Amino acid sequence: MTKQLITISDNAAKRIKEILSNAESGVKGVRVSVKSGGCAGMEYEMTYLKETIPNDEVVKDNNVEVFIDPKAIMYLLGTKMDYKEDKFSSSFVFNNPNETERCGCGESFKI
Repeated sequence: MTKQLITISDNAAKRIKEILSNAESGVKGVRVSVKSGGCAGMEYEMTYLKETIPNDEVVKDNNVEVFIDPKAIMYLLGTKMDYKEDKFSSSFVFNNPNETERCGCGESFKI
């Protein structure tokens, strides 16, 4: 059995379901990608997916589907996607074992 690309926590799955239930019609899911940016060099990006993209990896975990940009796969292997809320903010959090550095604000990372 091969290891799943990413795993999705209970909190992240619950939040994804909430987001999709409130999304405009035609949204098929959420897509995770990685882009250049931030002070550490790379940033996670989540967007609504309106049309499936042929080469996207589809991860099914915790009763939700997340679409992964094929260019992001090598950066996300083994990552756990979580959702955290505190007094002042709420956000998806990527616990990525491949990170070698993370900026002070937590918005960008380096592999």
